[in-house]
Amino acid sequence: MSAQVLTAAAAKEANINLIENGRGTQAMHDAVVAMRAARRSGSANTKTKAEVNLSGAKPWRQKGTGRARAGYKSSPIWRGGGVVFGPKPRDYTKKVSKATRRLAFQKALSERIKAGDVLTVDAFSVKEPKTKAFVSLVKGHTDAKKVLLISDAFEETFYRSARNVRPVLLATATDVNTEQLLAFDKIIITPKALEQLAGRINS
Repeated sequence: MSAQVLTAAAAKEANINLIENGRGTQAMHDAVVAMRAARRSGSANTKTKAEVNLSGAKPWRQKGTGRARAGYKSSPIWRGGGVVFGPKPRDYTKKVSKATRRLAFQKALSERIKAGDVLTVDAFSVKEPKTKAFVSLVKGHTDAKKVLLISDAFEETFYRSARNVRPVLLATATDVNTEQLLAFDKIIITPKALEQLAGRINS
C-alpha cells in the first residue's frame, strides 16, 4: 500500500496540535542553532608569542645594523611566530529551555504537515536485508531524494537494508529532533510513531 498524505484534519484526529499562526518560528530557529552549535568540537587552537617554542634571544643588536629593531623571534609579525587573537579551545553549546525545544518541535512538525510533506504508512518492512529492496520500498511511497522514515521501532533486517542509502534516514519517534524534521524533502511515518510524537508535543 502506498503512503497517504497526512492532512491537517487527520493530524488533529491523532492529537497533533498544529500551530496555525506564526508562533514558534523563533523557537525553531533557536533550537536548530543550538543543535548545530553543540556538534562543534571547539578544538581550534593557535599559539601565542609566549607559547611558540622559539629562542627568546634578541635576533640582532638594537642599533647599528640598519635594520628595524627586533626583540624576539616569536614576534607575531615574523614567519613561525605567535598568532595574535587566534582561536582557542572553547565550548560552543547554547542553552535552550525544555519548553522552547518542545515548541520548536511542534512548530516544525506543524509546518511539514501543512505543507503536505508528511506521509503515513502502516509499517516498514522488507523481506530480505537488501539495499535494492529498501530502495524499491521508498520509491514506492515517494519520488523525493531525501526521505526521513519515522517509526516506533525498526526491525534489524530493515536497518541493515537501509544503512547504505545515505539520503534516507531512519529515526524512532522518541529520538527524532527538530532539525531532522526540517532537513528532509519528505517524511514517512507510521501510526504508532504518530501517537508517540503526539505524546511528545502534549507532554
